[in-house]
Amino acid sequence: MTNWIDSGGDALPPHADENIRPNGDRRRAVRCKTRLSISSAILLSVLASDVGTARDRGQFANANPELKAWFESLKSGKGPCCSEADGTAISDADWESRGGHYRVRIEGEWVDVPEEAVITEPNRVGRTMVWPIRGYLGLTIRCFMPGSMT
Repeated sequence: MTNWIDSGGDALPPHADENIRPNGDRRRAVRCKTRLSISSAILLSVLASDVGTARDRGQFANANPELKAWFESLKSGKGPCCSEADGTAISDADWESRGGHYRVRIEGEWVDVPEEAVITEPNRVGRTMVWPIRGYLGLTIRCFMPGSMT
């Protein structure tokens, strides 16, 4: 009787089925399992990430269609702002302008507004609005529309 472990494990143990290939099929199964695990992890991370998807709750559809259309047409240098449903109205205490640059306080944190995110057309609602996006790189401002600061 030979010692199967001492022989390097390449030979089948004396009681093993002769139709089983211990190394080739086992390695292939491990590789497939590893690929499946990695693919699943990537898919779950993509699905779980917050990429700032647009949504429209339809709050202006019946009340004021013109205002809804205006919100949906808003754009900054970073692209469309989507709609008012994506934006957040902020109080005067939560934004400021210094030296021609804006910054806003979101979730207790002051964030500088990039120049290209500022909406330059007249504010038809009077409220200061910000469209923040929290992604894998942190918090960014997609659009910012200053209010009247009354």
